[in-house]
Amino acid sequence: MRAGSFILIVGAVAAGTPCAAPAQVRGARPPVPATTTLLVPDRVWDGVESASHSGWAVLVTGNKIVAAGARTQINAPAGATTINLPGTTLMPGLIDAHSHVLLHPYNETSWNDQVLHESLALRTARAVNHLRATLMAGFTTLRDLGTEGAGYADVGLKQAVNQGIIPGPRMFVSTRAIVATGAYGPAGFTPEYANDIPQGGQEASGREQLAQVERDQIKHGADWVKIYADYRWGPNGETEPTFTLDELKEAVDIASSSGRPVTVHATTPEGMRRGVLAGVTTIEHGDNGTTEVFKMMADRGVCLVPTLAAGDAVLQYGGWRKGIDPDPASIVAKKKSFKAALDAGVTICNGSDVGVFTHGDDARELEMLVAYGMTPVAALRSATSIDAKMLRMGDQLGQVKEGYLADLIAVKGDPTRDISAIRQVQLVMKDGTIYKQ
Repeated sequence: MRAGSFILIVGAVAAGTPCAAPAQVRGARPPVPATTTLLVPDRVWDGVESASHSGWAVLVTGNKIVAAGARTQINAPAGATTINLPGTTLMPGLIDAHSHVLLHPYNETSWNDQVLHESLALRTARAVNHLRATLMAGFTTLRDLGTEGAGYADVGLKQAVNQGIIPGPRMFVSTRAIVATGAYGPAGFTPEYANDIPQGGQEASGREQLAQVERDQIKHGADWVKIYADYRWGPNGETEPTFTLDELKEAVDIASSSGRPVTVHATTPEGMRRGVLAGVTTIEHGDNGTTEVFKMMADRGVCLVPTLAAGDAVLQYGGWRKGIDPDPASIVAKKKSFKAALDAGVTICNGSDVGVFTHGDDARELEMLVAYGMTPVAALRSATSIDAKMLRMGDQLGQVKEGYLADLIAVKGDPTRDISAIRQVQLVMKDGTIYKQ
């Protein structure tokens, strides 16, 4: 059919059916009125202040907090549902800023075997359960930092959550972490087949290829760009820097041009230094950070996501009896570096590296933040208002405040005094919808 004929036919159909649009309007369903819920706990912690507020309540309409304050000053409209939560603290939904929903604990299946032997369908099916468990544990937001061989499945999972197909936290995804060619794994195969082995990240070499890979990930739905600034690729398996400072700077420039932040995996002082100078937003792990590099991070506003729980879990899989055996050297070093970060005034974000250990056990990281030197309130801030700000959602998430999204949890007891209270989750609300009560 000629293009001109098509235009004439379309025009005739449109002209001959003047009632089509009004008929659709008449048949449309009226909008569903937003529901209003009054939450009445014993106390409210707002995500910022140093103590909880006794006698407060929170009013939610639709997916927003419309009032938070003294119960006597909040007037719920007629028809509002009141939920009494005796013995609880109402607080912002928790955030885990370093997760891998497409991994499961290494004491079940090794990382190599998950990447090489588990199908994408199997891993995605597991991840659906992981997301549900995480939400039920009170974590209403996740930053997922790499699918570890599962392609762009995190983008699809995020879409499924957003569309209400599966329950889960809000997701910020990074798709395939970017690794220097030859620096990641699975590794150890004969040279003849080394280039044919599926990788846990996306390899790149040089500025041009790094830029291409980064833009391709953005094309596929990445909210964040994750790069390995160092890894165990030295001649004898030592951890050494991967990308040069110039390469990292260009990666940050490209991401920034698209409105996206960059995070780097870095455990060596030099890898961390290059990340800081390149302008990344967060550094993941920082195991061997020094006073000098932590001061640089504090001065430049680069956040640390220490992932204390992951190494702790791996050592226990290897036979360390925590609380019975002496601390292994890596734990001693981690405690020392974490204290140096605190002393330097580095902003600490909560991120556990969950997937290395069981999904839904994300509270483990907050408990360890406290055990390693933070106060309960400081750890809670890291998992709420501080993480929200790092995610560029500080004006919408992480606080119990009028106008903020209604991501709220109620826990038995007062976690500002006893951090273990976050394990006693009585209510989970995300975006105004109650998932657990």
